[in-house]
Amino acid sequence: MRIAVIGTGYVGLVTGTCFAETGNHVVCVDIDSEKVEKMQKGQIPIYEPGLEVLFERNIRQGRLEFTTSLAKGIVGAEVIFLALPTPPDEDGSADLQYILKVANDLGPLLENYAVIVDKSTVPVGTSERVTTAIAKTAKVGFDVVSNPEFLREGVAVEDFMKPERVVVGTTSERAKKVMEHLYAPLVRQGNPVIFMGEKSAELTKYAANSFLATKITFMNEIANLCEKLGANVDDIRRGMGTDSRIGKRFLFAGIGYGGSCFPKDVQALAKLASDVEYDFRILDSVMKVNHVQKTKLIPKIKKFFKGDLSNKTIAIWGLAFKPNTDDIREAPALYNIRALLEAGAKVKAFDPEAMENVKELLGGAIEYCYDEYAAVEGADALLVATEWPVFRTPDFDRMKCLLNKAVIFDGRNLFEPEMMKNIGFEYVSVGR
Repeated sequence: MRIAVIGTGYVGLVTGTCFAETGNHVVCVDIDSEKVEKMQKGQIPIYEPGLEVLFERNIRQGRLEFTTSLAKGIVGAEVIFLALPTPPDEDGSADLQYILKVANDLGPLLENYAVIVDKSTVPVGTSERVTTAIAKTAKVGFDVVSNPEFLREGVAVEDFMKPERVVVGTTSERAKKVMEHLYAPLVRQGNPVIFMGEKSAELTKYAANSFLATKITFMNEIANLCEKLGANVDDIRRGMGTDSRIGKRFLFAGIGYGGSCFPKDVQALAKLASDVEYDFRILDSVMKVNHVQKTKLIPKIKKFFKGDLSNKTIAIWGLAFKPNTDDIREAPALYNIRALLEAGAKVKAFDPEAMENVKELLGGAIEYCYDEYAAVEGADALLVATEWPVFRTPDFDRMKCLLNKAVIFDGRNLFEPEMMKNIGFEYVSVGR
């Protein structure tokens, strides 16, 4: 099939590359000419494990192309994906200006029937608005469907190529057949393509992400209670997670969630509920708890240093919002860095992939180190903010020599408290 993908952000680039890998001819369109030029030369603009190999192979074999021209990009396309940003507006709702602008531009350019796919996370009713915008100037038939993505950064290629489920919102039988054909190579093992109405598909994405955010936040609340009662959140997690009705995933306590999806999707769903005069109280609590949780360890750091962080140097391991990505959007590390700087501390940081992105944001406000040991050298304490695998089994003897004082504030519960005590570290974690 001939496919066009409008927008080459995280979702668009993974979508386009993976569909090219299944034999389709894909043209990705982006208005950023510098970015497009780099991709045409085979330079991938994001870090995502496993994506670069597919990206380079499909460019080399002529199945994956890039252009800044919308008109050229959609020529002959049977399916056109809209993978455009939907950032939160000032009131918390999703900003649809980019999607609606492209929809307005698409109408007069369509030369043949095509399925227009909302791949971005969009509010309920967006498919209707996109349909209306295109229909104003379209001279050929088309259908607009909702096909939300459920990609986890760090394992997005696997999620796309072997999806647990594919959700498609459409009432058009013609569009349904096109989408069934498109996804057939990815669901050969029997995982379902679930068809539903457009509004239900749009809401499914928000519901899924908001539930996962709620699950994380619930465990953080349990962790906070554990600290008051002297219980261990890890034991509770194991006791809960073996219940098949609950499951093991998203039960790890820590310093909150971040990223491009959970924060804005929870906010957008709460705003959507408010717009129809429904008080979604659980989501309000989730947002409030997560905001406080991100800097939960800062008061403990201040207490350890008797309220004075001036002239103290704090090392931070991890800047990305999660491991195996360079994405720093809403990353808890950033909230902690700002809090530490405001308290007068100096910050040295290391992250395997995200440091360039943080440099663009914070400039020289902190010191960037070439590895985890350089970060702790001469520091008065270590704060673990992201659970990268490389941080899980460090050389503790070396760390004790490099740190001014052997103290770790662990926002991701990487290490066992008893072990840390036995090897001579003062160790503070979450809920234990």
